[in-house]
Amino acid sequence: MKKTDLYKNEGLKIKGQMKRAGTPDRFGGAAGAAGSRRDQRKLEQAQGRVAFAVKLDGELVRQIRALADARQMGINEIVGELLTKGLAH
Repeated sequence: MKKTDLYKNEGLKIKGQMKRAGTPDRFGGAAGAAGSRRDQRKLEQAQGRVAFAVKLDGELVRQIRALADARQMGINEIVGELLTKGLAH
């Protein structure tokens, strides 16, 4: 076999592998996830919620998560409740 035939066969092999490969997630089913995030953000804005990022001590976060699990509530609701109580005093 000639060297050019080897390159040609390898190219055909790669082309076949590319055809068999699936569609990447960013173009496939996961592409709709961005729309749902956008919808979620609009819903939260309509409810008057604002993103508020803070850095907390790890032990404090564990306590908040434990409290949320005990009350079967989300962390956002627990933190909102704790802040409301804290600011009332």
